Amino acid sequence: MKGWRVLVTRPEGESLGRRLRDRGARPVLVPTIAIAELAPGGPLDAAVREIGAFGWIVVTSANGARALFRRMRELSIALPDGPRWAAVGPATAAVLEAEGVRVERVPRAGNGVAIAGLLGELAGVRVLLPRARIAGRDLPTALAARGAVVDDVPAYDTVIGPESSRIPLARALDEGLDAAIFTSGSTVEGFFRLAPEPLSDLSAIHTVSIGRSTARALAAAGVEPSAVAAAPSPAAIVEALERTARARA
Repeated sequence: MKGWRVLVTRPEGESLGRRLRDRGARPVLVPTIAIAELAPGGPLDAAVREIGAFGWIVVTSANGARALFRRMRELSIALPDGPRWAAVGPATAAVLEAEGVRVERVPRAGNGVAIAGLLGELAGVRVLLPRARIAGRDLPTALAARGAVVDDVPAYDTVIGPESSRIPLARALDEGLDAAIFTSGSTVEGFFRLAPEPLSDLSAIHTVSIGRSTARALAAAGVEPSAVAAAPSPAAIVEALERTARARA
C-alpha cells in the first residue's frame, strides 16, 4: 500500500495517520463526524458525583473516557477506589490508563456487547455507561439481561456529517483515494451525508471497517467492506488494510 492515499474518517485520527505513514501510505484526515461536549449540569455530572457507588464503569470509546474525566476534573472529583473498569478496546483502555485507571476487562471481539459477558456476576450490580447520546441499545440491554442496574448516561454528542468537512472531503475525492477507513457506523453515515456520490466514490476504492458493526453499517449502505479489522486499534486497522493491499497486488 506504499503511496496509497487513505481517507481517515474518525476525529482525532492522528495516531492512525502516523501508523499509515509508517507503512508508506499517505493519510488524508477528513472526519465525517465531530464530537461535541455536553453542557454542564446534566446526567453525566450527576453520575460523576456518585461515581464511587458503581460496581463497574464500562467505557466504549476514547471520547467517552475523555468526557468522563473532563467532568471529574471540572467537579473536583477524585478517581474512586471502588468501581472496576472495562474498556471496549486498546485505544480506549490507553486513555483510561493515562488517567490512572486500572482497566480489568478488554474484550477480544472489540465491540461493546462483548463486554457484557466478561464482567462476572452482575445481579444487582450498578454499571455506569458514559457513551455517545446516539449510542445503540445492544450493550445496556445485554447488561440488564444479566441483572445489572444500568446507568446509560450521555457523555457527548456526535455530529454526523459536519459541514466543515464537506469541502475537504470533496477535494480529497477529486484528488483521488485508494482506500477509506471507517471506525463507526456514524462515520459511514457522515460520509454518505457529505460525499457528492458516496456509492460510486466507495465502489472505486478499498474500504476498511474497524469491526463487525461498522462493516454492517457499510453493507447496509450498499458497500461491501474490503477488510474488517481484527481489533479496534490503529495497528489492527492498518493490518487489515495491508491484507487487502496484498490481495490486490
